[in-house]
Amino acid sequence: MSFNIALSGLDATNTDLNTISHNIANASTTGFKGARTEFSAVYNGMQPGGVEVASISQNFDKNGSISGTGRPMDLAINGTGFFVTKDSTGQTQYTRAGVFNRDKDNFLVSNTGAKLQGYSVDGNNNLLTGASGDIKLSTSSLAAKATTSMDFVANFDASAEQVDQTVNPFDPNNTNSFNSSYSTKVYDSLGNEHNVNQYFTKTGPNTWQVNVQVDGAATPSATIAMNFNSDGSLQTPTAPYSVAFPAAGAQPMNIQVDLSGSTQFGAAFGVSTNSHNGYTSGELVGARVEDSGRVYATYTNGQSQLQGQVVLADFANPQGLVKVNGTAWTQSFSSGAPIVGVPGTGTLGDLSPGALEGSNVDLTSELVNLMTAQRNYQANAKTISTNDKLTQALFNAV
Repeated sequence: MSFNIALSGLDATNTDLNTISHNIANASTTGFKGARTEFSAVYNGMQPGGVEVASISQNFDKNGSISGTGRPMDLAINGTGFFVTKDSTGQTQYTRAGVFNRDKDNFLVSNTGAKLQGYSVDGNNNLLTGASGDIKLSTSSLAAKATTSMDFVANFDASAEQVDQTVNPFDPNNTNSFNSSYSTKVYDSLGNEHNVNQYFTKTGPNTWQVNVQVDGAATPSATIAMNFNSDGSLQTPTAPYSVAFPAAGAQPMNIQVDLSGSTQFGAAFGVSTNSHNGYTSGELVGARVEDSGRVYATYTNGQSQLQGQVVLADFANPQGLVKVNGTAWTQSFSSGAPIVGVPGTGTLGDLSPGALEGSNVDLTSELVNLMTAQRNYQANAKTISTNDKLTQALFNAV
């Protein structure tokens, strides 16, 4: 009987050594969760029968350290949850390893080729928060968008000299006919670029005139008056003014320029806001993910377009998950059904784009456990050796 007891100890300790060795080997594996061998005593009625391995549990409660990588498609989970992926056979797998890339068909895939799951978008790039599916980037070019509105906020120098328009009527080529100017690039419906030049002329105390010329036209496309209050705030215009001009081959342009927020103080002319809603066409160059899980395609024109949103899954009993490989698991009856949602909601953790979660293995502890397991193995081997000597002595005595 003692031979069998010691043999069971050797078998169990050998399993423990394998588990510890596997942990040590994966101390640098992204998203790896360390495992522990659980033992239980064996009894034959009231007689001790040795030891057996009850289970090999994984430590899902401890997260690995998160380190930045600078790659926009590397993702780390801060907190609980798993990325949801589907392999080539359609099996859903859950992982903490956030190494994702684009495949040849522009699907977002893990380093094992499994497709990342999330919410998709409709034809107008509006998010569809229903059933999740494969996240895929659109390969089509981003169409040009004509500029229809422009926000322009500046401070006009209250100490600037008034321009005598009788002596110096407005002339864009005569710097004495205006006090300051600013140029803004806008786009027509074909994506062609146009220059909208605004010239600001002080015509009296707290009054200014704005002359707008587009692409060096002979006559201004718009001329308006600006009036300021004695406290420096803008009095008029209270609504955006219109800049209209033809665009060869494209739709006629009509830009609403909003000057709200402009001021007049005793400081040099300076522009704090100069933005518009137009852009030229662009080609797909990559993708980026925000901490909310939203995936955007990026284009050569500097624009981004929503392509979907990454979802995470959590389980009532993660220990019940079935291991597929070192960093991926599948659902089981013991784990329960997954709770799926977007990052940062419910019990799900937040996303850290451009970063990866390392292994949660404590190498120092594993080396100590390795030495302990080796001692246990030696002790069981010594038991067998001792029993062998006792048996041999008994045979000699007989």
